[in-house]
This record gives sequence, C-alpha cells and structure tokens, in this order.
Amino acid sequence: MEAMARERYLRISPLKLRKIVNLVRGKGVDDALYILKVLPNKGARIAYKALYSAVSNFKNRYPESARQKLKISAIYVDQAPVLRRLMPRARGRADVLRKQSSHLTVIVSTVEEKSK
Repeated sequence: MEAMARERYLRISPLKLRKIVNLVRGKGVDDALYILKVLPNKGARIAYKALYSAVSNFKNRYPESARQKLKISAIYVDQAPVLRRLMPRARGRADVLRKQSSHLTVIVSTVEEKSK
C-alpha cells in the first residue's frame, strides 16, 4: 500500500532541493520528518510539507491501516519550466537570468515485515 504527494512549480532550484531530498531518501517517515523539521533550509520546509501531505494521503486512503509504520519508498525532484529574465549590463547589453523551478514527488509505503 502506498500514497503519493506531488508539489509542482516550486520556485527553488532543483539542485538545492535535491541536496535536501537525498538526506531523507529511504528513511522511515518519523525520522525523515524530524530531519526536515530541524534543517534551516527553504528546501527542507518544502520537502516537509510534501512528506506530511503524503502521510495524510495514506491515512485518508487506507484508514484501517493508518497505524502501520511508513517509509519513504521514492522521493525525487524534477526540473520544471525555467523563467527567463533579462538583466541589463554595460554598453547596452543584457544577460539572461534563469530562474529555475522544480517538481517534487514523494511516495510513502508500508514497511514490509521480514518473516524468518
């Protein structure tokens, strides 16, 4: 059983968001929420909200198994459209500023018990 949350068109660079996401990939949901809560980065706040939303989606979708342990089965960041802005430079020239944005996808699933 799994549930997904997707945050789209986030105004943060995918590289900055991937640094945060790599810290919590494959961890349990409780550990990941704690890690994201104490990090001071903007990306940590965004990832925290997305992970919390995925857990809520799981609880709404499977109310009978909401007490089970959850883990992050997949979390990834994709490139979103880039906003291009012009910045005036000397001698009538202009440089292009690339304001990057991201899509964040979080999938949580139940922890499978290993039978001996």
